[in-house]
Amino acid sequence: MSAAVSRRVTVVTAVHGPSARFLPDAYASLCAQRLPAGWDWEWVVQEDGTTDQVRPYVPDDARVSFRQGRPGGPGVARTIALSRAEGAFVKVLDADDRLTPGALARDLAVLEARPAVGWTTSGVLDLLPDGSTAGFPGDPDEGPLERGTVLEHWKRNDFRLPVHPATLCVRRELLLALGGWMALPASEDTGLLLALDAVSRGWFTARAGLLYRKWDGQVTGQAAHVDPAERAARTTVAEARARALAGLGWTWPPTAPAPAASA
Repeated sequence: MSAAVSRRVTVVTAVHGPSARFLPDAYASLCAQRLPAGWDWEWVVQEDGTTDQVRPYVPDDARVSFRQGRPGGPGVARTIALSRAEGAFVKVLDADDRLTPGALARDLAVLEARPAVGWTTSGVLDLLPDGSTAGFPGDPDEGPLERGTVLEHWKRNDFRLPVHPATLCVRRELLLALGGWMALPASEDTGLLLALDAVSRGWFTARAGLLYRKWDGQVTGQAAHVDPAERAARTTVAEARARALAGLGWTWPPTAPAPAASA
């Protein structure tokens, strides 16, 4: 990987027809980011499907690539988009959300200064239909998230995460090592976050890094998302994966092997 490419952050967005109309807002929030000297971004947009509804909303910008594929859910779309990711870090941006000013720079500052941190998350503000915003109570303190703390909180609080997976920024090689997003119909980002928590230290930035849009068509607002049987299956397999990873003893960054004893 060249020096120029290694100083890039890849922003990955999965999109489907109903959410395509929000892409211009997501793009505007990305263009408003001010990155440290020597850094740039690329936006990898992947349609979950092959309709004609999305392409008209994709901006004409050399930093933006757009592809389509057979539908499989947002986790499949994001994971296949990794084939085009060239950056050292991968930032999630859902099609209907917006980054806040400085969000990317804050993520990069943490990951560059702390080599033992594999991923970052940040505070979130709900973006309501009338344009107003609302915060969340109970965010953790700014700072490191030690391995296993996300899973412990999730289990104690009826499968509610202490941090929002839609704000994730992660080292690309770590994301690939874990296989990308989970092959689930929903909560694929939760599953990934629990896997990251099982093997690596994270970081939480208290300042809001995302405007999380609330609207009638969002996937998490649909009845299927809260179906008890499916929810139980999703949480069971996500937890089992996280515990299996933790039990293997592999951590990121890997511990260097001890030098061989001299003969």
